[in-house]
Amino acid sequence: MLLKFTKMHGLGNDFVVVDAVSRKVFFNKSQIERLSDRNWGIGFDQLLVVEPPSNPDMDFRYRIYNSDGSEVEHCGNGARCFAKFVLDRELTHKRVINVETKRGAIQLRVIDNGLVTVDMGAPSFVPADLPFSAELNDGLYPLMVDGDDYLITPVSVGNPHAVLKVDTLQDEQVQNLGAKIESHECFPSKVNVGFMQVVNPAEINLRVFERGVGETQACGTGACAAVVAGIKQGWLAPKVTAHLRGGDLHIEWAGEGEPILMTGPAAKVFEGQIYL
Repeated sequence: MLLKFTKMHGLGNDFVVVDAVSRKVFFNKSQIERLSDRNWGIGFDQLLVVEPPSNPDMDFRYRIYNSDGSEVEHCGNGARCFAKFVLDRELTHKRVINVETKRGAIQLRVIDNGLVTVDMGAPSFVPADLPFSAELNDGLYPLMVDGDDYLITPVSVGNPHAVLKVDTLQDEQVQNLGAKIESHECFPSKVNVGFMQVVNPAEINLRVFERGVGETQACGTGACAAVVAGIKQGWLAPKVTAHLRGGDLHIEWAGEGEPILMTGPAAKVFEGQIYL
């Protein structure tokens, strides 16, 4: 089958986006792995498949697959690319778009200068929601890795995150410790790992080791998770700029029970076609 696709990125976190509204498209694990290969395929962090909604109150549904073929619940950078894609392809003319995802409904608002604000829903700090094998408490959780204890804030923003506050951001720490926490036995579904350096109450530097992918240039859900973790611990203000390797995201959270609002750019790189 000849597959038409659009290559996009949100702050360097890159995606292949496929229109499954106009034409039915199905992928298996081996096809996704081949397409994601940066030497033999197209190359991407995630594959986004745009589908018709199953709920008549929604405008679209979309599915998100990691480069290893695993399906995930949510992706903030992908959501922004999704919004630009459906507008560019004239699948909709709405500026406020309601979308079904694996984790539930989200709302996307396209604003000036090509920026998109995503209502990411309310976060959860309940360990079972990640899931994370620990008793519920009101603070930080110790996690032992290779005999050392690390303090993490576990948070679900539709997908699972473990946030660590660090003094400096080091390659070895992100790559090695990130990989070990991602597959730690306390996270039976694995976990995304965020390394957060607090610059001041309104700014953080952040690197994220994503489950099933590795470190990416930017992670929208990771930025949301880090900011709400920092607000919960009293380190951050309600509005924060997260500096990621690929650029900046602006995160707002008013507190318990309130949705996270994430604003950032999305860009098209090129369109193409490839045989599956």
